Amino acid sequence: MFRVLVSDPISKDGLEPLLEAENIEIVQKNVQEETDLSSYDALFVRSATKVTEELMNTMPNLKIVARAGVGVDNIDVEQATRRGIIVINAPDGNTISTAEHTFAMIASLVRHIPQANMSVKNREWKRSSFVGSELHGKMLGIVGLGRIGTELAKRAKAFGMRVAVFDPFLTKERSEKIGVEKHDFEELLSNADIITVHTPLTEETKGLLNDETIAKTKKGVYLINCARGGIIDESALCAHLENGHVRGVALDVFEVEPPEHTRLLEFDQVIATPHLGASTKEAQLNVAYQVSKEVLLFIQGKQVTTSINLPAMSDEEYQEVAPFDSLAQKIGSFMSQYMKEPVQSITIEYEGKAAEIESSYVTKSMIASFLKQRMDININTVNAGVLARERGIQFIEKVSGRNSGYSNSITVSIQGEQRTSEIKGTVIPHFGERIVAVNGFSIDFNPSGHLLYIQHTDVPGVIGNVGRILGNHAVNIATMQVGRKEKGGEAIMMLSFDRPLDQVILGALSELEEIVFIHAIEL
Repeated sequence: MFRVLVSDPISKDGLEPLLEAENIEIVQKNVQEETDLSSYDALFVRSATKVTEELMNTMPNLKIVARAGVGVDNIDVEQATRRGIIVINAPDGNTISTAEHTFAMIASLVRHIPQANMSVKNREWKRSSFVGSELHGKMLGIVGLGRIGTELAKRAKAFGMRVAVFDPFLTKERSEKIGVEKHDFEELLSNADIITVHTPLTEETKGLLNDETIAKTKKGVYLINCARGGIIDESALCAHLENGHVRGVALDVFEVEPPEHTRLLEFDQVIATPHLGASTKEAQLNVAYQVSKEVLLFIQGKQVTTSINLPAMSDEEYQEVAPFDSLAQKIGSFMSQYMKEPVQSITIEYEGKAAEIESSYVTKSMIASFLKQRMDININTVNAGVLARERGIQFIEKVSGRNSGYSNSITVSIQGEQRTSEIKGTVIPHFGERIVAVNGFSIDFNPSGHLLYIQHTDVPGVIGNVGRILGNHAVNIATMQVGRKEKGGEAIMMLSFDRPLDQVILGALSELEEIVFIHAIEL
């Protein structure tokens, strides 16, 4: 039974994909009210529940955190990644609602609608006190042209506004296609009549609009933040409202929520809403439904597409990756059992069709498989890179343009303290995974089951002696492959069996004079 804890309010309609599935138990209770969190596999949150390191300590079985919304500021993603916990969100579920709310805030701000509304309700009729400005012909400056920024640009253009955008990842071609002006940050600050921010809160964007940058804006500028509290420095904002440089501010988010102690709410030219950007019935349902489907995919062992700490792939992309992912996992496990010594670096090289896939996912999958043999903690593609670096293991990813005779191949080279080893595999359509080279020895075997790798001197009688010892212990050989580099040098055997070999048999084989070393491999 897969147990899901829904900590923040989410409607049953939003949880429908999970409610209709079998072997899933859903408990709707806040984490602070649940006395035993140890058995939960998944955690659903909105923005209220803080998924901290302390909370994760109380949830040892936690495998996935689902944020029914876009921002993950309330989730310690770094700690989740370290523990191998997948974090997913709903990146486009509230796009329309936030874009609409932002535009409503802009229109309300320049026309003084909230203030005029309160005045009329106080039985006043002060038309001259609320003379506003038209949006038509004004320049709207958008910082961050993601999904929400793009939708906002469409609405602004419909009102006859010019739209200027600062986004370091915006190409000229895309800006022309959308019909916006691509500006650098300084240019946008000095030219825009209204500036709205639509970026995540990161070290780079925290305080993006501060005392220095606000001073560079047009006198009489309007500032909007419906993204994340902290992108606009609130103390600097107060100062520029007081000196009259900023004409008006519309805020849906604050540095601290609720904003009980901020001076911003004392200014008449500030309008505010309580973090309502995603608060429409449609958006609330959309984001919950979206992450519910993603969690169900995870439970079913399928690829999730909205992970914060995994490469995002469509189902079609994952189908292309899956065969190489399986091969890489087996190579990783093989090499970990074969290289029984500390490792300094791992290099994985992709060739042919394998070079065209989302290789970062496959690389981390291979590293996770390698580390699982050596560590007693949960390791997967989420935390493999972090854990490898913590242990001083460098991993390098290469894409090769050479042609070694295979339509696709993955080659893994591992540098240990004493030696370097290399293994090469390929995926053959309708035939499956094959290992085609080990340490420069050409060979061809299926990497699965109970295997025995033997490196020996290339002299007559070795195969017979190995067969004799196995026969004496009533062990039947399922398959055998051999390879050598040159006559009379060293050679290898790869044997497979129907059951694992015990230490007595391995010891007897090791005593053969011709044997250099042997390794039992379980795949």
